[in-house]
Amino acid sequence: MSGGGMSINWLWWGQVGFIGYFLLLNGGYLSLNLLSMVSLRRYMRQRAELGEEAPYLGVEPAVSVLVPAYNEAETIRTSVLSLLQLQYPEFEVVVINDGSKDDTLAVMLEAFEMEPHPEPLRRAVPHQEVRGIYRSRRYANLKVLDKENGGKADALNAGINASRHGLFCAVDADSILQRDSLLRVVQPFLEDERTVAAGGTVRIANGSTVRGGFLLEAGIPTSLLARFQIVEYLRAFLFGRLGWSPMNAVLIISGAFGLFDRERVMAVGGYSTSTVGEDMELVVRLHRHHRQRRISYRISYLPDPICWTEAPEDLGTLGRQRSRWQRGLAESLGRHVRLATSPRGGAPGHLAWPFMALFEWLGPLIELAGYAFMIGGFSFGVISPVALTVFLLVAIGMGILLSVNGLLLETLSFRVYSRRRDMLQLFLVAILENFGYRQLNTLWRCRGLWQWFTRRKHQWGVMRRSGQWGQ
Repeated sequence: MSGGGMSINWLWWGQVGFIGYFLLLNGGYLSLNLLSMVSLRRYMRQRAELGEEAPYLGVEPAVSVLVPAYNEAETIRTSVLSLLQLQYPEFEVVVINDGSKDDTLAVMLEAFEMEPHPEPLRRAVPHQEVRGIYRSRRYANLKVLDKENGGKADALNAGINASRHGLFCAVDADSILQRDSLLRVVQPFLEDERTVAAGGTVRIANGSTVRGGFLLEAGIPTSLLARFQIVEYLRAFLFGRLGWSPMNAVLIISGAFGLFDRERVMAVGGYSTSTVGEDMELVVRLHRHHRQRRISYRISYLPDPICWTEAPEDLGTLGRQRSRWQRGLAESLGRHVRLATSPRGGAPGHLAWPFMALFEWLGPLIELAGYAFMIGGFSFGVISPVALTVFLLVAIGMGILLSVNGLLLETLSFRVYSRRRDMLQLFLVAILENFGYRQLNTLWRCRGLWQWFTRRKHQWGVMRRSGQWGQ
């Protein structure tokens, strides 16, 4: 074959390959959307039968709420107050001060009248040295651990060792729960004794009305960057993870809000301190542990136990966050390849792991290469306008369809954003995010992959927050 013929053949296969990949990518997520629609319809029917109020049966197991905190002086008081007012029969709040350099510990000691309370601490899972344990004179169910800095995973391990109850709920210190969230997220544990973990939905609180640590009314932020994240979170949680849940193939429970069986977590060694994606890595390890040992289990996702979190509104903070998430995903999937190769992998190993590896782990590199190949080829006149148009329709057009479909399902179900103007603005954002924001996100994720590949030492950097919940 001549050199010209080989060049044409290579170009043709390149176009077909990248267009085909984006078809598979968006087609896969559309399939998850369809599964989510079925699950959501069933869930909403059950919710209608039980009533709008969270079910209270009187047999709910006691829960330890673990709050790892590092430099959270601005918001820790309000966050803890909101947790102490959760609607739940029996729970404790364990705040773990992970060597903060600001006044986080001092704020806690003063605001809640904490006093030293030495007590023996089990060493079921490893963590850095605990310098002191304090209990509140005002709230019998509030405890603070002051420890050497070791990172979020290390702080959670200390909290697991210090907790008194069989279930623990991991909650970020800069997030707030709806008052009925614990009652809702515990339901899988009541319905199926095999349940080892359950996660709820994380939503963006920017632009909403927050008083005393509780969200009174959901609103739309003025920041376009925060609006993009509302659509993004909705697509990832409500109509991504909801699709995997019926197959017992949920691989991610957000570190901002997840409920776990403490004994099962201790059996796999607790949280890993050698990854930046400790939340996902733990869930994948739980899948692998139970499947290898043929232990029956369930890991569930529920759409309406809600945790509200403050989203970054500047590019630097958001970029570092997304790079960190991508690095954590790569570490989690890379460590547990055997989940996919094992005959006992089941749906988590044989469906969810390959899906996440192809579309989330390697996806940013393939997407970036696709844009460069098609747009670069068109600029040099070797890719036809028709081929470029087809590529953009598949890559961007189907992305818009996914985002709009997610918002449509939200409108037909929970209607968190009740004002028509807010929904119209979000539908516009669902279109705009595909022109620049998603491509920028791809670049950030590629940076995270590079950091993972080069094993670069992780630096958290400065996470800018507004501190609006400290009001």
